[in-house]
Amino acid sequence: MRQDHEVARRLSRRFQVTLVGEGVLVGLAGGAVVTLYRIALSHAEGLLRSVTGALSGGWVGPLCWLVALAAMMLVVGRLVSWEPATSGSGIPQVDAEVVDRMDAPWHRVIPAKFVEGTLLALSGLSLGREGPSVQLGGMSGKAVSRALGRKRGEERLLVTCGAAAGMSAAFHAPFTGVLFALEEIHKEFTAPLIISVMSSAIASDLLVSQVLGVQPVMALAFSRDLPHPDYALVVVLGVLCGLLGAAHNRGMFALQDLFGRIRSHLPYARLAVPFALAGIVAFTWPELMCGGDAVLEEVLAASHPGIVALLTLLAGKYVFTSVCFGSGAPGGTLFPLVVMGALVGGAFAAGCTELVGLRQWYFSNFVALGVAGLFSGVVRAPVTAVVLVFELTGSLDALLSVSIVSIVAYVTSSLTRTDAFYEHLLANLLNTTTADPDVSGLGGRKALESVRVGAGSRLEGMLVRDVPWPDGMRVVTVERAGEELLPSGDTRLEALDDLLVIVGSDAADDALLKLRVMAAQRVGS
Repeated sequence: MRQDHEVARRLSRRFQVTLVGEGVLVGLAGGAVVTLYRIALSHAEGLLRSVTGALSGGWVGPLCWLVALAAMMLVVGRLVSWEPATSGSGIPQVDAEVVDRMDAPWHRVIPAKFVEGTLLALSGLSLGREGPSVQLGGMSGKAVSRALGRKRGEERLLVTCGAAAGMSAAFHAPFTGVLFALEEIHKEFTAPLIISVMSSAIASDLLVSQVLGVQPVMALAFSRDLPHPDYALVVVLGVLCGLLGAAHNRGMFALQDLFGRIRSHLPYARLAVPFALAGIVAFTWPELMCGGDAVLEEVLAASHPGIVALLTLLAGKYVFTSVCFGSGAPGGTLFPLVVMGALVGGAFAAGCTELVGLRQWYFSNFVALGVAGLFSGVVRAPVTAVVLVFELTGSLDALLSVSIVSIVAYVTSSLTRTDAFYEHLLANLLNTTTADPDVSGLGGRKALESVRVGAGSRLEGMLVRDVPWPDGMRVVTVERAGEELLPSGDTRLEALDDLLVIVGSDAADDALLKLRVMAAQRVGS
């Protein structure tokens, strides 16, 4: 049977080796696109600071710049209208591709996102390059898949490889790209997938290194190991980052809802707000412009930064980023998030220096810990947070303290019952919070998850109607051998089926644990 042939192919060694080769190809394609994207953004930011610096003083220069901003806003708005899949960061769109709920045209997304991101950098909006880089990489993977004539199931794997390549090229951190693609996007760990994604990320990083050099996009440092009594401060910072991560998400979601009330002259009416704010910031507080490189340089260069200055920068950066992202502008938040994490860690260290006598030379340690903690609290990807800080510091000395702050922040943020950032954005993208008759009984916020039926598992061979589904869970689709099935009660589950389930977020962890136990492959099967 054709399905048996497809399943055998997915398990064959030749197919696994082919995936590695295709991963390398995707990494080179995605790395090339993101390298060009980074170069374009770098030149755009340099031009922005030169122009705004020359126009400062008097009122004619700022007025001319506002006119230029209006023109750039019109171009960005036109591009978003031409290809709506480029709106926002791009990571939820890649998530939707991987769970087979979106099929965006790669040949439109790549040029539109590239030009949009360049114009946003030139405009000075507080948005990052990592989200767009993930989408550019994912669409590069899709382009490679289409060129090779791969089926939809395999194409989704190559999109994941492309996402890893994009993240790797954006941060100059290949293992961060691997973990982010697996932990946040694909949410599955299998040997063939890990190897192919790793091949893609490394190929991408190798290409970027040849063009842009081997230096990381930001250089964090650990001065020396913390004394063991100071690990209590690491735990406190983890709790603080978890609470701030939840507050970050709720504020971002609230602003998205607020902008959502604007329903006429879209998307221009929404984009007008951040573009106008960017024009003001350019001449009043230029450190807040773009992703936040200037802020980070200021924090790391200062020998004894004051807590008031750090908290002021943190508040300004958060408000500006939230307004820009909430409007639906086609940019990401990961780099601004890293900058805000550095500010949180720096402010915490400055406060501890005054209150409990923390030595000054540990300031850089807590800057890096703040990056990991806030990333984990917002994205809920603690392993990625640990690997990110490792690659940005180049040191394993911080492994214990970074792991502690990431785990504590993850647990604290989860206990606040606040949605993880990208899961919430994906739910909004897929409109899973609407009253769909198939999911209306779940109530409240929803989460989408993918679970694979293992060979010899309890689920293998069962009819959908006979499965003791955990409370609050519904199966949406069954992906089998590259084809999507809409399940009915008579659908019989088979080994290697990928179940896309929707579950109320309040009971998600317990329900998914139960389902994964039923779906787990039995040893010796």
